[in-house]
Amino acid sequence: MTNVIEVKDMHFAYRDGTEALKGIDLNINSGEFIALIGQNGAGKTTFAKTLNGLLKPSQGYVKCGGIDTNQKRVIKKLVREVGYVFQNPDHQLFNNEVGKEIAYAPKNIGLSDEEIEERVNEAAAVAGIKQDYLSMHPFFLPKGLRQRVSIASILALRPKVIIVDEPTTGQDYRQSVEIMEFLKKLNEERGHTIIIITHEMDIVAQFAKRVVVLCQGKLLLDGATKEVFAQPKILEAAYVKVPEATRMAQALTANGVSKDVLSADELWIQFQEAIGR
Repeated sequence: MTNVIEVKDMHFAYRDGTEALKGIDLNINSGEFIALIGQNGAGKTTFAKTLNGLLKPSQGYVKCGGIDTNQKRVIKKLVREVGYVFQNPDHQLFNNEVGKEIAYAPKNIGLSDEEIEERVNEAAAVAGIKQDYLSMHPFFLPKGLRQRVSIASILALRPKVIIVDEPTTGQDYRQSVEIMEFLKKLNEERGHTIIIITHEMDIVAQFAKRVVVLCQGKLLLDGATKEVFAQPKILEAAYVKVPEATRMAQALTANGVSKDVLSADELWIQFQEAIGR
């Protein structure tokens, strides 16, 4: 696995002096599926926006694909490294046709018409957007499909890393699982590094392989999902509750149930084995 993002002693302060991030050190490797979690105001979205150059560190540095985001005139390079999908797709979509929306970013970095067409068709196919939809206005589509259009517009740039802010907000359970399975497919079959920002711990338990916890602008925890969720007292400081199945397992450790449970299915297996013993 190769390093795609390197963050070293990174601080970020807004113009009013508010320090949103304080001394973040983090390395992200290619092919990872990471959940970025923490309470509102912990600095998650601010941190994510420093990874693609939308925000510049006040101190320290962020390197994406070896590119220092503090350098001048690097945006065209950075968009090929890290793509950012906004929490609400309606804040990202502005063209009057789906095809034009997907083509917008490749056109802006100066690709030829032939290359743009190829990338639009490729991104639409990967995102599960039918050709019939390419001529439609994005806002005529249901939210789940609008989310896919916003992701396709990022895929057209072929970035190594895709950051998705609150991918399941405003969607029912079926739609949430559908969009997460899509991100999982991008990760496992196409090799994209995926970073999701979310408050849905069940989604984290089901899909993320690594969890990064921010609290008051600082890095509180970083590790494999099971390892992070196995520290509920530390997570309480960040106002993060582990999934219900994990909480139940942790309450039953004295009865031989493993505290590393992430799902109801795992809990049921552990419970049956404990009864057998």
